[in-house]
Amino acid sequence: MATKALIFSGRATRYLAEKIAESYGHPLGNVVVTVFSDGEFQPSFEENIRGRDVFIVQSTFSPADNLLELLMLVDAARRASAKRIVAVIPYFGLARQDRKDKPRVSVASKLIANLLTAAGVQRIITIDLHADQIQAFFDVPVDHIYASSIFTPYIESLNLPNLLMASPDTGGTRRAAAYAKFLQTGFVICYKQRSKPNEVGKMELVGNVEGKNVVLIDDIIDTAGSISKAGDLIMERGAASVRAFCTHPVFSGDAYEKIEKSKFTEVVVTDTLPMKIQSDKIKVLTTAGLFAEVIKRALKTKSISSLYQFK
Repeated sequence: MATKALIFSGRATRYLAEKIAESYGHPLGNVVVTVFSDGEFQPSFEENIRGRDVFIVQSTFSPADNLLELLMLVDAARRASAKRIVAVIPYFGLARQDRKDKPRVSVASKLIANLLTAAGVQRIITIDLHADQIQAFFDVPVDHIYASSIFTPYIESLNLPNLLMASPDTGGTRRAAAYAKFLQTGFVICYKQRSKPNEVGKMELVGNVEGKNVVLIDDIIDTAGSISKAGDLIMERGAASVRAFCTHPVFSGDAYEKIEKSKFTEVVVTDTLPMKIQSDKIKVLTTAGLFAEVIKRALKTKSISSLYQFK
């Protein structure tokens, strides 16, 4: 059916691409990656894509091979005369390097945007960028979707009395405030000072959490140091319970161990990144249906922002 999109995947995110394709209602396209003895690899489309809308699903988390594989797939699609090439990037790696915060450093997010555009990407679909300004780094349309449409129904299903939203740092204040406004609750803020990257020195809580069921909202959990410390601090200040909701579970280093030892009732994440370890404390909600709906709307040039009750 020529009107149907063709959905393909790199190796890093095939587990999610298969669910997206199933939700969309069309089998995942066939991509073969040949790996040479020295580690060099060559991805290829094993079906005709001439004149078709091609959606390539790949998160660009470490190692850099994942980004390179996406770039090579985009280039291959362009050279195979695809009508339109859309990169579906559930987790946009290097998003934390979105500004020049000290001398002589790269603005890596902008560099990645340049590389994708040069390779031939004509549209980007992604979820919960670390900074909204990254959208402006692209000279092609960016459909920036939000995990709030997945998280809020789950939060509402918990029927928690005395619900209170929280941000683990001042940078996430706007996100926590948006959830609080939609759910008609208050919110509190944890203020942290880092002694060095990935290590929290001191943390303070701004607001009263006594007797409240607190939900911490964040976009990325990396080492789990900040979020765990925030959760423990909230419980020390008299909260009835504390949960964490996070879109991208990077979970590096001893993050799983920190979460297991933390005072969280549960940590709710999405499947934009593969889970390395299964844990009874971590609940994974899928983004597949959301991405499939965005693909359908992109094909029919329908509004995507109308999917969200709030951003």
